[in-house]
Amino acid sequence: MTGKHKAPIGVFDSGVGGLTVVQQLRRLLPAEDILYFGDTARAPYGGREPAEICLFMRQILQFMEERGVKLAVVACNTMTAWGLADAQGRFSFPVIGMDSGVSQALQASPGKRIGVIATAATVNSGKHERDAATLCSNAHFLGQSCPEFVPLIEQELLESSELRQAALAYLQPLRQAGTEAVILGCTHYPVIGSLLREILGAGVTLIDPAAATAQEAKRVLQEQRLEAPQRQGSLRLYVSGDPLRAQRLAAMILQDVQVEILHASMEEKEINRLEA
Repeated sequence: MTGKHKAPIGVFDSGVGGLTVVQQLRRLLPAEDILYFGDTARAPYGGREPAEICLFMRQILQFMEERGVKLAVVACNTMTAWGLADAQGRFSFPVIGMDSGVSQALQASPGKRIGVIATAATVNSGKHERDAATLCSNAHFLGQSCPEFVPLIEQELLESSELRQAALAYLQPLRQAGTEAVILGCTHYPVIGSLLREILGAGVTLIDPAAATAQEAKRVLQEQRLEAPQRQGSLRLYVSGDPLRAQRLAAMILQDVQVEILHASMEEKEINRLEA
């Protein structure tokens, strides 16, 4: 075991949605320190060009490297789809992305009729569709982009009529297609899981890939002998935008877990501690 076993796991997303992955990591790996970064000042990423997504991802990974993480988890489907292959091998620590959720969706769908809701960039990448075709030659796949979801969630409009109307419009094609399992292809979407279940109905299974992603992180730590000693792990949260909004959303997602809130400017590379 090397000295790196005491280093934190880095987790990052375009916003606060990746905290749904942090929640699973803390459940599965309670001894690990976690350093989280949400690029809330530049969110959402879903409408950005792939080259810009990859650039932002490298900036965040450099931020993680400067803080000595032992593993980075890309808790963002958009960055996983467009930037993971480019990032792996560039840094001194392993980088893993979001599990696609396709395998779980196929298992939950007797008729192999699966769908994914995600950002436009993730849907346009074709990643989920390729995974489905590879795993099952007769899978019926439908991708649906949901561009309004992330901005509305980041603005804390979780009970708004705008969010409900957007959800009704986005999910209608999936219902009409007889989809049996729907993958939450964005880490923000579990936050509105109850609304999605209500609209899709009891006959549709929602697949959240966060748990499978946490399992992969555990596997990599074990394989490389980087597991933390038995203790209670800590959590530090960095955001590039409004820390107060991030704090409120973090408290909701993490069920009132006390987190240290810091502000990080990617452009200026400045870190300013803020009171939680």
